[in-house]
Formats: sequence, C-alpha cells, structure tokens
Amino acid sequence: MRKVIVTEFLTLDGVYEEATQWRDGYSPNAGTFKRDELFDSGALLLGRVTYEGFAQYWPAATDTGEFGERMNGLPKFVATTTLTSLEWNATALVGDVVTAVKALKRQEGQNLLVYGSGTFVQTLLQHGLVDELRLMIYPIVLGSGKRLFSGGDKLPLNLTASKELGSGVMLLTYEPATAP
Repeated sequence: MRKVIVTEFLTLDGVYEEATQWRDGYSPNAGTFKRDELFDSGALLLGRVTYEGFAQYWPAATDTGEFGERMNGLPKFVATTTLTSLEWNATALVGDVVTAVKALKRQEGQNLLVYGSGTFVQTLLQHGLVDELRLMIYPIVLGSGKRLFSGGDKLPLNLTASKELGSGVMLLTYEPATAP
C-alpha cells in the first residue's frame, strides 16, 4: 500500500498562499530533503493550481539535472474539475477525488507525493488520507492569506521528526495520531 506524503511551505501563522513571495530572503538547506522525498516517490498528487504552475515551469527547466528529470518523468495525478486536457505526464483524478486517492493508495509502489496544493491537501486531511505531513515552517508571520489549517476541524498529529534547515526554517514531520 502506498503512502500519501504532503510537503508544504508555511509561515508561522499557517499561511501557504503565494509562498514564492514570502520565502524571499531565506536560504534554508533543504536540497537533500527535497531530493530524497522526490526520489522516494512514485508519483505526484497535485491540485489544479500547483499542477498548472509546475507544468509551465518544469518541462522548460533544462538546467535542473536529475531532480528535474525525475520531476518531469514521474506520473502526476491532478485533482481538477475544470481542466479538460492535461499534459506533462499527468492524468486527472476521475470522479470523487477521495475515492480516486483511496484507489491510488491501494496500489503497490512508492509514495504519492503532494507538493503545495493547499485546497486539495485540506480535502485529503479531512478524509484521513494523509500518512505523513512535512511542514517547512518559515519564521515569518503574514497576518493574512490562505491558511492550511482553517476549517476548524480537530486534527491530532504526532511529531515524528524535526530538523533546523538554516535561516530559522524548521522542518517538522507529523503523522496522524491514532485514536486512544
């Protein structure tokens, strides 16, 4: 059975929106972490917005070495109700997204990696489909923006690892807490 691994860039107040802008000025040493999680994965699960941004960038990124080759070569499964045509080795999740992800998890193979895709991740979390949550927390408070944890639902988690990546950025790894 495959695991769903979610990796997110977050501010201290939980904002994930427009991460490229607020991450400027920070230089965490995340290269090994990002490489390992990509190469330990057998496919990407992406929301539509993240898919569109990645599909625009990665196929044209010719100087990214093995990382870019892996990113471009992996199959992608996209949660979308609006896109009718997908490229970049991507397939739309058909029908109910929760049912589709459950079917993918039942398959043999490496992890299913979710980059960004905040709205999609919220759905996965609400339905107990996330096996591991990797949060790169940046030492900045924005005060506004889309927050990953904003639905008011209780989500008990167990911290399984923590690592300081430099520039005050922390990598916190969580798994869902089992019921007592």
